[in-house]
Amino acid sequence: MKRLTLFAAMSLLAGPAVATPESAASAASAASTLAAISDLGQLNGQALACGEMAIAGEAKQLVIRHAPKTRRYGETFEEQTNTAFLAQGQTRHEPCPAAATFSGRLDELSKRLQALLPTAPATAR
Repeated sequence: MKRLTLFAAMSLLAGPAVATPESAASAASAASTLAAISDLGQLNGQALACGEMAIAGEAKQLVIRHAPKTRRYGETFEEQTNTAFLAQGQTRHEPCPAAATFSGRLDELSKRLQALLPTAPATAR
């Protein structure tokens, strides 16, 4: 009887084993955020390969300001940066986009990230 009571108590504490709408929404939000960080890494790598250092610097600052400080997000950004950098270097026949194109893409990604992950207000010291 004691085992049955213990089992029942543990079952109640464990909670439901099915996904809740909140957990599904959280997973979708995490996937959207990871996709935005991936796109930003692609932009960063291409900007670096094309010598657009100001754009690359701004892309990195966006990641620092908005991305969760986890290994997964950092690795995704770095992997996509490397992939895009190498791809741009291997496609010598395809010219680099214009600076205005880089700026437009950066602005679009900035808005996406701000919608997904608004920055916390600065705290007074």
